[in-house]
Amino acid sequence: MTVLSSDIPARLDRLPWSRWHWRVVIALGVAWILDGLEVTLVGSIGAVLERPDTLGLTAGEIGWSGSIYIAGAVLGALVFGRLTDRLGRKKLFLITLVVYTLGTLATAFSPNFAFFALCRFVTGLGIGGEYAAINSAIDELIPARVRGRVNLAINGSFWIGAALGAALSLVLLDARVIGPVWGWRAGFALGAVLAVAILLVRRHVPESPRWLIAHGRADEAERIVAGIEREVRAQHGPLPAAQGHVVYTAARENSPPMREVARVLLRHYRARSVVAAALMVSQAFFYNAIFFTYALVLTRFYGVAEGSVALYIFPFALGNVLGPLLLGPLFDSVGRRKMIALTYVLAGVGLALTGWAFMQGWLDARSQALCWSAVFFLASAAASSAYLTVSEVFPLEMRAMAIAIFYAIGMGAGGFMAPVLFGLLIETGSRGAVMVGYLIGAALVIVAGLLALRYAADAERKPLEEVAPPLSSEAGGERP
Repeated sequence: MTVLSSDIPARLDRLPWSRWHWRVVIALGVAWILDGLEVTLVGSIGAVLERPDTLGLTAGEIGWSGSIYIAGAVLGALVFGRLTDRLGRKKLFLITLVVYTLGTLATAFSPNFAFFALCRFVTGLGIGGEYAAINSAIDELIPARVRGRVNLAINGSFWIGAALGAALSLVLLDARVIGPVWGWRAGFALGAVLAVAILLVRRHVPESPRWLIAHGRADEAERIVAGIEREVRAQHGPLPAAQGHVVYTAARENSPPMREVARVLLRHYRARSVVAAALMVSQAFFYNAIFFTYALVLTRFYGVAEGSVALYIFPFALGNVLGPLLLGPLFDSVGRRKMIALTYVLAGVGLALTGWAFMQGWLDARSQALCWSAVFFLASAAASSAYLTVSEVFPLEMRAMAIAIFYAIGMGAGGFMAPVLFGLLIETGSRGAVMVGYLIGAALVIVAGLLALRYAADAERKPLEEVAPPLSSEAGGERP
């Protein structure tokens, strides 16, 4: 049996924050900006796509296009997540970005609903794969002491993309610029251009040294970490000594078989798995219920002109960006369990109260948008913490697959059904019917928050190898 003792995880965790970390965060974190851009474009142009001189879609078809996008993302996460654990983080975060680029570019040329839905499916494949590959790489490259706030901020950057998508739609749909007939197509084409630019930057992000060690490629991992240390040392001077080693007893060439993944999730980490599933399902339903039908609520119930929908997304996006940025540090200091529970429960209460005010007719379009902004200030931090949780509490060799599985569970159960359900509820024209949907979302996140308070792992400021020992380490069999 080959035994390897490595201090590389400790060396990565003791690094001071540097320009190198910023480059990694920007190159990889843009995945959420792209997702936000995609979702917002569809949300902002939903009413435009109902016009007979565009695609002539119904509200139900718009809802279905959102669900088909989610279905693609679910399948993409599962397929590419498995490949990420097997082939490495870097190969897959390049491949998934290419898939996304091709899908969103083709969307710009959609002649009808069937082609549009197919393109949304392919785009979703790329985005789902991004979630698995990127979350794995980020957690394995970012120092443990700031892993929570960085992960939350990156996940929250979805809403930078949302604001960008809103701005694009506002400008491109303006008849003085391009107009609604061609403007929506230009928006998707510009998304593809942005993706190509990011692909060029992402090529320079290294493979995860942690993944390399676990797969018996210690020399390659050493070269990468030594290069990172040289760059950080040039900026900050001498580095503190690394404390601690991880002993690997059985390096793997391939990812663990699915039966072993199932055994780890359902037996060794049963409580963590229940919490992860609850967090992902509830936040997916919560978000997709609101956001995929945002434009329809504004146009159907408040009479907002289709070309002005994007204006209401800016305050909503601002609340969603500020939540993870301002609350993120508390996930590293106060702790994971307390902050996850607090943000989930308060977000649920806030949505229930906002839904009640909506049903009673107490809100106009502006106050509705402001209420949602306040609710999602909390909900954005909560949703981001769900992705943080599933990416850090399972062993390295199956990390991407675990992310993919819980992403698939969450989006399949919550994300796929929410747009279709709310599309149908909105078509009834009844505020009371829509309120029922809001109450379902609120109940789901409150229950998930309470589960997290009781069973979530205390992962704050701890090395990944301490939170969940690698399967190939000597501590790999000692799992709570």
